[in-house]
Amino acid sequence: MENDRLYALWVVLVATGMRRGEALGLRWSDVDLRAATIAIRRARVVVDGWHVAETEPKTAKGRRIVPLDSGTVAVLSAHRKAQLAERLRADNAWDDSDLLFVNEVGTPIHPQTITRRFGAIAREAGLPVMPLHSLRHTSATLALAAGIHPSVVQHRLGHSTVSLTLDVYTHAVQSVEADAAAKPGALIHPSSPAGG
Repeated sequence: MENDRLYALWVVLVATGMRRGEALGLRWSDVDLRAATIAIRRARVVVDGWHVAETEPKTAKGRRIVPLDSGTVAVLSAHRKAQLAERLRADNAWDDSDLLFVNEVGTPIHPQTITRRFGAIAREAGLPVMPLHSLRHTSATLALAAGIHPSVVQHRLGHSTVSLTLDVYTHAVQSVEADAAAKPGALIHPSSPAGG
């Protein structure tokens, strides 16, 4: 995906666990690269089959500020420079929406176009077809497997409750629980195979 024009979108989706509509609703005014944060304030979603509407996030907890890792900040910085170059090339044809993810002349991209593009990239890479939403699941699963507290994952995802996060990602929590048993066990039983 690194050579894809929308590489920054794919990185943001997997790094933050954002929903498709939330990522497509991001404006540059929502991004603070110095503070390494993104404020999620709106979503661009499909309604009535094909029409796109700008809405509030799905839940009250959906309005949130999400910290970014340094790699994602670097990708967004490069994306900003590339977008500014496209703006110069487009000149008066540029649609000044302030959105992060637009086409080559600044026009917002339809959410279904993003979903189709993700499918095409997966096919080109020889991967099985998977829903775009799988990037959100991957993000949450990786965070939980890394030992990030479920309430932090809940906040990043914009879930209304931590119990929702735990219910949806039970498989990841189970692997964390197994690790939670193994590590103290290795200290208690240092001569066992798990303890070295």
